Amino acid sequence: MKCPNCGYENRPTLKYCKKCARDLTLAPIWFPNWRWHLKVLSVIYLILIVGFFVIRFLLHKLPPPYNIRQIPPEMTPWLYPHKVPPK
Repeated sequence: MKCPNCGYENRPTLKYCKKCARDLTLAPIWFPNWRWHLKVLSVIYLILIVGFFVIRFLLHKLPPPYNIRQIPPEMTPWLYPHKVPPK
């Protein structure tokens, strides 16, 4: 068992750390519960959504030709095989 105070590796049967004498039978102070997980996942999801819209907005502000939304068929013939004449 690893001591949470000093990190010394102790035997699992010991009650006190050999190095710093901390009580190893005490439970950790805090465990994340479902509310904490929900809050963290909500914040991550919100950051992703806001980031998507901010990046999308900034990309639409680019000068031509970078603001083009339609890709010409000449650039991607595999997407439009019926529009590009065969060579």
